[in-house]
Amino acid sequence: MPTNQFDLPTPLYSERLSIRKVEETDIEDLLLVNGDERVTRFLPYETWLNQADGKAWLERMLGFMSEGNTLQFVIIEVATERVIGTCMLFRYDEGSRRAEIGYVMGHAHWRKGYSLEALTALIKYAFSELKLRRIEAEVEPDNVASNNLLLKLGFTCEGLLRERWSDYDTNIYGLLSHEWKPAD
Repeated sequence: MPTNQFDLPTPLYSERLSIRKVEETDIEDLLLVNGDERVTRFLPYETWLNQADGKAWLERMLGFMSEGNTLQFVIIEVATERVIGTCMLFRYDEGSRRAEIGYVMGHAHWRKGYSLEALTALIKYAFSELKLRRIEAEVEPDNVASNNLLLKLGFTCEGLLRERWSDYDTNIYGLLSHEWKPAD
């Protein structure tokens, strides 16, 4: 178990991917991901226009991480050694042993199973090493691919939070450690 219970001391690996904490050197690859309006359509931040947007995002993430309740990762395609997306655990609550999960995948890598593969590795780590009891996710109802991904991972849609983030509704998902079975 890591020294800081909510941490990832070394990268995670799956068949085609590695997952590690974000670094400043990732900004260039992440600009390709977050600079695409198709990708950022359902995200809580604007499409990046330049490296300054990426650096501002990184500063926010590093600030959250320094508070001890957020882990921001990049998803790297092993074959190309390029960052193709991100995933994160955030809003960690030690008392209830729960956190939220978030994820973004570059458009060129959609429909290839990369998000499923990356999140399977992250969820396995969260339940086995971090000893989380519950993982939650919030997704806009119109984001069909993300809603389907969570269901495939074993999450249960627990309801609709109307106007959760002022002007749009959110589906709330939950996955309990004793319910989780890795997706095939």
